[in-house]
Amino acid sequence: MSKQITGFSKLSKSNKIDWIVNTYFSNKEDAKNILKQYWNSNEKLQQLHDEFIENTITNYYLPLGVAPNFLINDKLHTIPMAIEESSVVAAASKAAKFWLDRGGFKATVISTTKVGHVHFIFSGNIEKLQRFFNEVKPKLIEDAKPITKNMEKRGGGILDIELKDKTSALPNYYQLHATFETKDAMGANFINSCLEQFAKTLKSEALNFEEFSNEEKAIEIIMSILSNYVPNCLVRAEVSCPIDKLSDSDDIDPEAFAKKFVQAVKIAEIEPYRAVTHNKGIMNGVDAVVLATGNDFRAVEAGVHAYASRNGNYSSLTHAKIENSIFYFWIELPLALGTVGGLTGLHPLVKLSLELLHHPSASELMEIVAVAGLAQNFAALRSLTTTGIQEGHMKMHLMNILNQFEATDAEKNKLIEHFKTHVVTHSAVVEAINKMRSGEF
Repeated sequence: MSKQITGFSKLSKSNKIDWIVNTYFSNKEDAKNILKQYWNSNEKLQQLHDEFIENTITNYYLPLGVAPNFLINDKLHTIPMAIEESSVVAAASKAAKFWLDRGGFKATVISTTKVGHVHFIFSGNIEKLQRFFNEVKPKLIEDAKPITKNMEKRGGGILDIELKDKTSALPNYYQLHATFETKDAMGANFINSCLEQFAKTLKSEALNFEEFSNEEKAIEIIMSILSNYVPNCLVRAEVSCPIDKLSDSDDIDPEAFAKKFVQAVKIAEIEPYRAVTHNKGIMNGVDAVVLATGNDFRAVEAGVHAYASRNGNYSSLTHAKIENSIFYFWIELPLALGTVGGLTGLHPLVKLSLELLHHPSASELMEIVAVAGLAQNFAALRSLTTTGIQEGHMKMHLMNILNQFEATDAEKNKLIEHFKTHVVTHSAVVEAINKMRSGEF
């Protein structure tokens, strides 16, 4: 029976675990052992992980794999990917090898502008508010100088602040719409600190603005927060080759494949049901690299999917065309990433991943992540339009099924060999295991 507890956060980790297993689990020792077996034996390293979040009870492992042979802007990369889904790393690696022989990937950062808002309520004359804003804008920037001085030394800082009238959507609602450059930092803490200072200055200066009535002076700050929608923090990745170079198999006609591939992309451009799954496959590659490099994949997901809907309908993030017998395939993604700050200087595997990537700048990491998403989408569409998605995916999933049934090494070896020439389905694997264990196989 669940029960309420007070002061849980103040308990030691050991006491937290005792309360959890005593409250929720019938086999208390098994539950406790599972939690403890994922602790790191290095106490200092475990303490580091414990302090990333609150109420930590154990570590939750994800595999960290690598996809080699990514030629990006004529530089060879092995890309780290933290993900649990089978076939993702294999698909990325296969796409990387395919394009390695066809000139590789090209990537370009289009812009790196990030956005934040002070959301506030103002009851009064919009013309007076605009005059007040014009007068106070330099002071907004000046009062934030203690926050921005270090960022400015690195070439970043506040780019602009605008007053936005949103009263047509919500009565008396206005914004300070601020844009920022944060260089190699993702910049969330920097942006939020600036915004909170803007809010303080806005509110205090309004009290001294002579044109305002008493009611107009009482500006109400609702909140000050960055936006994870970053349509002007944009990167493009692309591949291209002559159509006759688009096949590496005698079974695939390159011209027919190219036409079918382009049609598959066009379907995702106009059909939201397809676009969601299409883009989810892109994010398999994107999220895996974002997570491996200590960035916020939830923020990236939110911003990317908003971008996919920017024209009023949810649509494909990738595009393809055939022009003058050349196949073109590209993606544009909004990505707010960092290579300094946050976990990038704390988590040992994040530091290792960034070193594996030749210590990229934030812009270079944007390019690498976009390429991973494009490669993943190419691999998925190539399978979908040729052999079908299940043939490759289920063979990669075979090991998960075998592990569910605690297959021995000998059983795994025999069944892996068997399914090289048989279709992998969950029921087929279960049937084969049962036959093997009953002596019929």
